[in-house]
Amino acid sequence: MDIILKYFPDLTELQISQFNKLEELYKEWNAQINVISRKDIDELYLRHVLHSLGIAKVQPFLPDSNILDIGTGGGFPGIPLAILFPKANFYLADSIGKKIKVVNEVATALGLKNVKADHIRAEKVKGEFDFIVSRAVTNMDDFVKWTRKKIAKKKNHELKNGILYLKGGDLTEELVSFPNATLYDLTNYFEEEFFETKKVVHIPLKKR
Repeated sequence: MDIILKYFPDLTELQISQFNKLEELYKEWNAQINVISRKDIDELYLRHVLHSLGIAKVQPFLPDSNILDIGTGGGFPGIPLAILFPKANFYLADSIGKKIKVVNEVATALGLKNVKADHIRAEKVKGEFDFIVSRAVTNMDDFVKWTRKKIAKKKNHELKNGILYLKGGDLTEELVSFPNATLYDLTNYFEEEFFETKKVVHIPLKKR
């Protein structure tokens, strides 16, 4: 938990309490339904919570904005972002029902009123969103096909509406089709070695 306060020192008491509860909740649920790898659960705050919050360093979310988390798994990046931005609305979607069960249980235990979670395929999600977030669920070509029609027209944030994607490694080949993509190295925000190759990819999208 200290690593979260290191980079986000202005959290409210409620937010600190909610972040603190994540470890116990995920260890409890992970013992029943494996949503985080065994080796990663002990590094929950570094590899999952802080990694998710890298998106917040690139683009903080305004009140009443609508954010879609595709392939959320156990709730990343959606749950940490929902704690950090309690006035934004988060819709967490995953095609695996047992993972959404964990997300709903965690959101309820934390008292997160700004989270809705559904067992649904990305293509079936209805609605329009300022940003669509994810952690490397598939290649970018497919991800854009799934999400292009779900982007709201009205721009409210500094960045243009579109995708904010957490991914690592060399993305040159994957992003050939997206010359308007911008890469933000997480080493610009976090000093831990884990983030050496980690990035947030922003791709602005217009609804088609």
